[in-house]
Amino acid sequence: MEVWEEELEPVSPNGHYFNSSVLSVSVLAVLEYEIPIDDSQTLSLLENVFLPISPRFSSIMIEKNGKKQWKKVEVKLEDHVKTPIFPSNMSNESYDEYFDDYISSIATKRFPQDKPLWEVHVIKYPNSNAAGNVIFKLHHALGDGYSLMGALLSCLQRADNPSLPLTFPSRLPSETKSENVVTKTISSLLSTISDFWWGISKSFRGEDDPSPIKSSNHGLEFAPITISTITISLDRIKLIKSRLGVTINDILTGMVFLGSRLYMQEMNQSSREVHSTALVLLNTRFMANYASTEEMIKPNSKSPWGNRFAFLHVPIPKLTEFSDVLDFVWNAQKIIKQKRNSLAIYFTSGLLEMLNKFGGHEAASRYVHSTLKNSSMMISSMIGPVQKMSLANQPIKGLYFLVVGTPEELDISIVSYMGKVRLAFTAKKGIIDPQKLKLCMENALNMISNAADKNSMQNSTEEQSHI
Repeated sequence: MEVWEEELEPVSPNGHYFNSSVLSVSVLAVLEYEIPIDDSQTLSLLENVFLPISPRFSSIMIEKNGKKQWKKVEVKLEDHVKTPIFPSNMSNESYDEYFDDYISSIATKRFPQDKPLWEVHVIKYPNSNAAGNVIFKLHHALGDGYSLMGALLSCLQRADNPSLPLTFPSRLPSETKSENVVTKTISSLLSTISDFWWGISKSFRGEDDPSPIKSSNHGLEFAPITISTITISLDRIKLIKSRLGVTINDILTGMVFLGSRLYMQEMNQSSREVHSTALVLLNTRFMANYASTEEMIKPNSKSPWGNRFAFLHVPIPKLTEFSDVLDFVWNAQKIIKQKRNSLAIYFTSGLLEMLNKFGGHEAASRYVHSTLKNSSMMISSMIGPVQKMSLANQPIKGLYFLVVGTPEELDISIVSYMGKVRLAFTAKKGIIDPQKLKLCMENALNMISNAADKNSMQNSTEEQSHI
């Protein structure tokens, strides 16, 4: 492999943490095709569109003078494109099993370090969801979900009119009550101290209790996985949102928490009282919508490329704590708002820098590893485009993403696309029953929706009684 002699770019601290002997975390972006795949333009698109997006797609990590750096290399595209061969003339349901097994196989493999850290898998066989699938496997060291989604969207076009840009759902901030500056400052200070201390204790020695979604097993980073997804109408979520006065994320988080508890109770009645927490990933950039990749890589960009996120430790409420299922939504709203206003995420970043400085990248990576391992689940979400997309003039009917290579038993990823929300559940095989978990999540949404309807009717009745 030819290596270009030019100035090396240092690997960011987060890039070190996610590509070490302790962790190797990747993102799988799954595109579901509406029609059978024509892959005749794949290599051309990768060379002319994908590689120019970021120099990291043409670089490998090398170590020089004790520090890891990105080194540009000549990319052999054929080494990065995989097209598996399955048996012919099978039913869609049979291809579902082959597809799931294939995703599990690529999720459980580390990237070779002598090639750029990405792959494209073209699966030409239909299954229950699509006429074919293309999977982008991208190492987390290349960037976080925001960066990688931005890169992926740069390769896609609007199916109805490629000359027009993709647009995204508006993210208007919810109205907040005015607070006394002193009260707000004191509240933020107390939350910062509490959240930072709790985060440290969780990461070092505060492992969640064993439960149906949290085993005591170790070394699960590359254990076989199962995938299940559910699709929800965004209009349905917006209706609940309008009736409760919360955000879409509040509803989805409350649904995930309630669904998780329903699953735990169904699998083991005694797990009603176990201590469980979720790690919610927060984008720390100031911009809400995606910037162009050209904007991301500019110096001092407000929406820079890279890993710019933080973990929020959020306790999963117990079923016995609430008498109303809507409390799961309101509690999620309260806690996440409180933690967003806390400065603990910046103190945690400083802690990682100290660990990195005095203990090296491996020490910081072990801290990130224990943060993930000690929690019961991780939740990440991204916003997708409103319009149908196409890749090389081939329409994309569905989109979801997965985070793989992590030590916790359950990862939940959420993305919107074409007026729908797709939740993907990545579970360690043999520990979590994916179909039962999916049913419990659907049941949780129905319970929240019905309770929101009753709450709206009750409020309307009360208002009329005062007229």
